Amino acid sequence: MVIEENVPLNNHTTFRVGGPARFFAVARSREELWALITHAKDKNLPLLIMGTGSNILAPDEGWKGLVIEVGIMGKQFSDQPDGTILATAGAGENWDSLVADCVSKGFWGLENLSGIPGTVGATPIQNVGAYGVEIKDVIDTVEVLEIKNGETHSFIPTDCRFGYRDSFFKQEPGRYVVTAVTMRLSRNAAPTLHYRDLREHFKNHKETPSLLDIRTAVLEIRSRKFPDLRKFGTAGSFFKNPIITTTHLAKLQERFPDVPHFPAGEGREKISLAWLLDRVCNLKGVTHGPVESFKRQPLVIVNTGGATAKDIRAFADFVASCVKEKTGIAIEPEVNVLS
Repeated sequence: MVIEENVPLNNHTTFRVGGPARFFAVARSREELWALITHAKDKNLPLLIMGTGSNILAPDEGWKGLVIEVGIMGKQFSDQPDGTILATAGAGENWDSLVADCVSKGFWGLENLSGIPGTVGATPIQNVGAYGVEIKDVIDTVEVLEIKNGETHSFIPTDCRFGYRDSFFKQEPGRYVVTAVTMRLSRNAAPTLHYRDLREHFKNHKETPSLLDIRTAVLEIRSRKFPDLRKFGTAGSFFKNPIITTTHLAKLQERFPDVPHFPAGEGREKISLAWLLDRVCNLKGVTHGPVESFKRQPLVIVNTGGATAKDIRAFADFVASCVKEKTGIAIEPEVNVLS
């Protein structure tokens, strides 16, 4: 266990911004994680726990305390009496590598979540989702370490209070650290193709798409919508799709009858924010200095080179104010904006 000093966070976030962390360490086991948390408590250091920084906007001023990157590794697959497979992965495992492993083994359940950057540990916190599937749909248990006392707990989905890009872990931050996630998968073909992009992709497909067909399609679709992380700094979709009342939707449709919307519970509808940003606010491809609303997907804010966290926050505020002015909808960031 090594604790480094003055480590630039721009090298540890996909947005490529952020000042120095006063202290930085990688926890490669639960024991190291607890030892580092205890060290921060003993030294009265502010604590920031992260994965690979794919959903973080780190401040230009850096972090005055200890940043812990959770690097707990390991994957295990076990057959169950009911014919399902339990896939368990350490929180530090690369998410898309796990998806690729499951696809290669013929395990159904994660294929629509291909190409999502970040680590396994981040998925239940954010309840990540894409192309008609959310991680809550396949989670069996989430293993956590309690920051207060170092105890380990295993939570089932109902404990996690999953919502749209939300969970108990987001609602009560600083209480637990995810150390491993177990997902229940299947060998039986069960393609989820109702999402529009996938439905269009496979509309002329004569046979049931294979796992590899679906993974390949998702990766192709994502490549058209999202910037290459090797070239640009981004955290993917910066904002959540807003959920509004059916009354608000009716008023919105008087002005914008084609606005895409989806049921989100009784009396509520989820609105396509990308559509609003493109068709209502005309923000697709708009740039403010080194910050851009990505030209192929306006939900994505891009650091084209040299942007600061202040620049990105200002651009995000500009986008939010435009949506509020034109639709009356207050949008929320999906990205964790640190202060």
